[in-house]
Amino acid sequence: MALDAQLTFADHMARFCARRYSYPPMVGRVLGYLAVCDSPAPTIAELSDALLASRSAIANAIATLESVGQVMRTRTAGERMDRISIDITSARGLGMDNAEYEELGALAREGLDVLRDAPPERRAVLSEIAAFTEFLTNRIPALYAEWQKEREVLIAAGEIPAPSSEGPSA
Repeated sequence: MALDAQLTFADHMARFCARRYSYPPMVGRVLGYLAVCDSPAPTIAELSDALLASRSAIANAIATLESVGQVMRTRTAGERMDRISIDITSARGLGMDNAEYEELGALAREGLDVLRDAPPERRAVLSEIAAFTEFLTNRIPALYAEWQKEREVLIAAGEIPAPSSEGPSA
């Protein structure tokens, strides 16, 4: 794939991530470029060169992506630099980590406790958030397990490639 096409895709991912997740553009550019670059795990220096950005901008973008479980750093024996790759093996990286919803549900219940004597109309938003997060925490594990089974079927059918090595899973 030509570098121009890779950079165009990275820019499209940057706009999507900025619009949907309020990420700074460089975060989306790094994520997009990682998805289409020739190297399965480029270094920060390689990303910096390809994206025409400073190493600190790349490092900050990677830190953001690591904090949400979308990339991982690896280092092979004898190398002195980290290699960065997209992590599609974890529930967190796929947006299926229940911890976020459990925490939001706990906050909603805390707010409901603060408003325990308030009229139902005043408690409505927090009541719905608490109910919704409970719904999600009950459904997400089954959905994630269903995806894992579907993924195995797709790999066996050759529709998606078998991973060369699995990273950490949730």
